[in-house]
Amino acid sequence: MMSTTRRDFLSRTAMMAAGTVGVGAGETANRNGPADISLQYQPPKKPVIVTRETGDDTVAEAYAMLERGGDTLNAALHICQGREDDPNDHSVGLGGLPNEDGVVELDASVMHGPTRQAGAVGAVQNIRHAALLAETVMQRTAHVMIVGNGAEKFAVDEGFQRENLLTDDARKIWLLWKEHSNGWWGPGLDSPDWKPPAVGKPAQGPMARLMPRHPSEEQAPMVKDALRRLSEMADRMGIRPDLRREAALQVLWPTTGTIHVSALNTKGEMSGATTTSGLAWKIPGRLGDSPIIGAGCYTDQDIGSAGATGNGEENIKVAGAHTIVDQMRQGATPKEAGMEALRRIARNYNNDMTKLRYLDMIYYIVRRDGAYAGVSLWSTRGTGARKNFVVHDGTLRTEPCDYLYEGTTLSMHPF
Repeated sequence: MMSTTRRDFLSRTAMMAAGTVGVGAGETANRNGPADISLQYQPPKKPVIVTRETGDDTVAEAYAMLERGGDTLNAALHICQGREDDPNDHSVGLGGLPNEDGVVELDASVMHGPTRQAGAVGAVQNIRHAALLAETVMQRTAHVMIVGNGAEKFAVDEGFQRENLLTDDARKIWLLWKEHSNGWWGPGLDSPDWKPPAVGKPAQGPMARLMPRHPSEEQAPMVKDALRRLSEMADRMGIRPDLRREAALQVLWPTTGTIHVSALNTKGEMSGATTTSGLAWKIPGRLGDSPIIGAGCYTDQDIGSAGATGNGEENIKVAGAHTIVDQMRQGATPKEAGMEALRRIARNYNNDMTKLRYLDMIYYIVRRDGAYAGVSLWSTRGTGARKNFVVHDGTLRTEPCDYLYEGTTLSMHPF
């Protein structure tokens, strides 16, 4: 939402006291306090799913599940499992990129709106379906989150099968990274000691050998040179030609890949699920935002559901998913709510573009009445490709994300 003046604040406070904030044409005003806030947002006539691009049929299949009266969390999990099963998706499940030791660690969280339950797992190894495991924590324990070895043991006790999640392709990309990078040790972007990389100067800090995800025109030659050198290195290592491009990109811009799904049915019931292999090459045991309820995933049955993909540390610091749902509670549209969360990330860096060029964030948002949005910090990815999201509300389609900053163009990159 836009920054609030004292007059705006007083006006909004008066509206909230009257129970009319966020009430539009055809909506019922909330005049009886927060307990009746869901009356502001009447359920949609058709189900709604908002998620990341998947490249498979799972979104359409999940939508059919909702049309048949299926549970919203089951529908969300169906989409998550499709990505977790795909060895060519290096952001989740089988084939996910590993930590710095070459071990795949998965994180996930789920929220079930109708029962207001939640479950999460973090840094779990050898178990492919992390989102389903998070649901099992929700259903089978009095806990919300189980992590590490305990999560793996719990999974096996519950009938999940152990398996090696590191595929040969992911292993080769990891080996390329090991030859190039100095890891994640040292001051991060939010440290006053962090310095951006410069051509011809020694690398300093954990991000010194990374390239800005959204380079300026002046930085473009440096990015091109780094990609060229990595491609040559991949060739010398025997990485097959069709994998070299992705390997080089993953080394310079380690995947923060995740999949989030928010699903809504015609009863106004909602659920959210987020699953990921986390930040590539992370220090073992690192947790991002995906298993954190209120950061990578948040669903409020009265208001809406939201989740994120991108730099987890930044999203944790603004409690992104909860911030978005809370903004919608105060009357913001899904787009306005998402843009406010993005502005909070930018404000944490005093809107310093030198640092913000290293960050990515996409929020996926649906409100109880079926209104939705996909918003991103930048308009494009590091490769220059447009950032999109998927929505299904009776028609399955891909839409461009609304964004805070204009990103780079494809012509800046050699691929």
